[in-house]
Amino acid sequence: MNRRAIKLVENSVLESAKRTIETEKRGLEALEQAFDNGLAGPFTRAVEIIGDISGRVIVTGVGKSGHIGTKLAATFASTGTPAFFVHAAEANHGDLGMIARDDVVLAISKGGESAELKSIISYTRRFSIPLIAITCSERSSLATAADIVLLVPNEQEACPNGLAPTTSTLMQLALGDALAVALLEARGFTATDFHVFHPGGKLGASLMHVADIMHIGEKLPLVAKGTPMPEAITVLSRKHFGCVGVLDEDGRLCGIVTEGDMARNLTRNLANLAVDDIMTKTPKTVKPTMLATAALALLNQHHIGALIVIDEDSRPIGLVHFHDLLRIGVA
Repeated sequence: MNRRAIKLVENSVLESAKRTIETEKRGLEALEQAFDNGLAGPFTRAVEIIGDISGRVIVTGVGKSGHIGTKLAATFASTGTPAFFVHAAEANHGDLGMIARDDVVLAISKGGESAELKSIISYTRRFSIPLIAITCSERSSLATAADIVLLVPNEQEACPNGLAPTTSTLMQLALGDALAVALLEARGFTATDFHVFHPGGKLGASLMHVADIMHIGEKLPLVAKGTPMPEAITVLSRKHFGCVGVLDEDGRLCGIVTEGDMARNLTRNLANLAVDDIMTKTPKTVKPTMLATAALALLNQHHIGALIVIDEDSRPIGLVHFHDLLRIGVA
């Protein structure tokens, strides 16, 4: 393929990409406008019903709507709304037993006529389980049976053949996310709550507090004020943090000696000095409630490797090192 042909293909590809994004953007704009044209009421009732149930949100669907449902169930579950996904086809083969009377079913289907949904619709009607529908078809079997219909605008798909679900699935996803976030805010779900469901990965690490990772007890490199430097160096070497905290007569932190402090005083005879002679008298400290990300920012800002954690009386209760932040994935 010559350069001119490659350029023509490249232009065509980019035009297609922009056209797809523009089409899907119009879909999202139509969805936003729908809240001013009848969607607001059903949406509010859906939030109220889901917020009031003692059970879980059972998300269901087939095809691409099913894939959207899987993601939405995960989003609900991770933001304080217990939920899981039941594939509509599997529901016909025993998985209906996973749905309890104190649950609510959220069924997703563009046309609302998927044959696989019939059994789960019938099941919700038989046992008076609330049914919320996300669909583009107001007169479909799903919409007719549902207690609440979240009507998605029937906008043009980005697929040039108008067949592959693209714009419609994006709107389903956006509407489901809107439900999850509205519930999150209604419950007062906090970053601390979020961490309970996200203990792993970089996201979980970013929500950890200093208290979750700090070294405590016998691991702390602490010496009393007036300690000879040779003794302090022994403690520093044994604890492997590159620093030693200095305590006053009341056990409060009054200074810190780092490897850098010792390097800057190599021209002096350290054997004849006490920690008081070279310590930094205003060490950087943190509270145990500080986020690990904030502790990392403080380390980077002051170009230091460790922070001593103190309580309300300035007594050391822990130490957090840059390597600890690397280990949990914050850095």
